[in-house]
Amino acid sequence: MHQAAGIVLASGSPRRRDLVTWLGFPVVGRAVDVDERRLPEESPARYVRRLAEQKARAGAIGAPAGWVVVGGDTAVVFQGRVLGKPRDGVEARHMLEALRGRPHQVLSGVAVYRPADEALWSTVVGTRVFMRAMSDAELEAYIASGDPMDKAGAYAIQNQDFHPVERIEGCYANVVGLPLCHLAQGLAALLGPPRHQVALQCQRAFGYNCPIHERVFPV
Repeated sequence: MHQAAGIVLASGSPRRRDLVTWLGFPVVGRAVDVDERRLPEESPARYVRRLAEQKARAGAIGAPAGWVVVGGDTAVVFQGRVLGKPRDGVEARHMLEALRGRPHQVLSGVAVYRPADEALWSTVVGTRVFMRAMSDAELEAYIASGDPMDKAGAYAIQNQDFHPVERIEGCYANVVGLPLCHLAQGLAALLGPPRHQVALQCQRAFGYNCPIHERVFPV
């Protein structure tokens, strides 16, 4: 199997970079510039997968020889609408008011691209998220903290102070921004198996008993 030296993460997100390092490969983060507008009639799943693939290919420019490139894109889908990152506090408030006390879906596209032979692996992962019924005062304090502004759907599941999520069904890391076990599948196909026990590491970090890792990527 072709062995590469490491991973170029086509993202400037520190959260995604931290997650990718759990796989045990050298990682270099690189923000890429792609048009993130959704195409007419494009389904949310097709949208996040297309963007993940475009980011992975864009990140290949100047990538070290033998490395693979990982691209990802996450969207919060509520009642058929795709909620991206809020433009300001007003939009963040509207998103959080709509989501509170209700379920929604988090969809992530993830892609692994090997520039050496242009091999591409990609998938889409969905997690069902049930938000708690937070108060108006809690919403205002959270918005004032600035945390919602770079998050799809205007929230971070891992925020311990706000604690926006009551429960989830599926992959926790997917809601953080990158479905690790699924990414491990792609890396195993194009780079090599992860060097760390990623499922165990993920569960310990988030305190979440993952129900899917054994069928996605065994420990």
